[in-house]
Amino acid sequence: MKLVKHAALLFAIAMSTTAAFAQEKIVQVGGAPMYPSKNIVENAINSKDHTTLVAAVKAAGLVETLEGPGPFTVFAPTNKAFDMLPKGTVESLVKPENKTTLTGILTYHVVAGRLDSKELARQIKEGNGTAELKTVAGGKLWVMMKGNKLWIKDEKGGMAEVTIKDVYQSNGVIQVIDHVLMPK
Repeated sequence: MKLVKHAALLFAIAMSTTAAFAQEKIVQVGGAPMYPSKNIVENAINSKDHTTLVAAVKAAGLVETLEGPGPFTVFAPTNKAFDMLPKGTVESLVKPENKTTLTGILTYHVVAGRLDSKELARQIKEGNGTAELKTVAGGKLWVMMKGNKLWIKDEKGGMAEVTIKDVYQSNGVIQVIDHVLMPK
């Protein structure tokens, strides 16, 4: 009888562990799986599409912050998005003497809270077609729908499309975007 109880207990533990892993929705970004049990930095370093962003986060000294509890919503530009900036911009921004400017641009891509597409859609509806978000840098972003796609407008009037939505992290959510957002 004791053996049956132990077997039943082990089976219950195994099933609950399997169920927990089964609920973890894994999204592919940059050819790598993004695990909801990992934090923003742990996942981003594996994405081949975000090597420029990761290098910039390291240069700005934001790794520890983005590994913190959050929650954060990160509008994460791809390497192609950074490549659209004028030639030499990224190389200049990652220099130590430009750390303050780089930090300002990167934190402009971060909003406090876990804003997935459902929450953004709710805020857009409440805002009669546009949701205004305050960034960690203190600036503003505007989110809207065009067709079935989420779009982000920055303070300079630039637009970025959310190309991969709702990449859940242990400390927030990443929304992959196709342009770098610029504060005033």
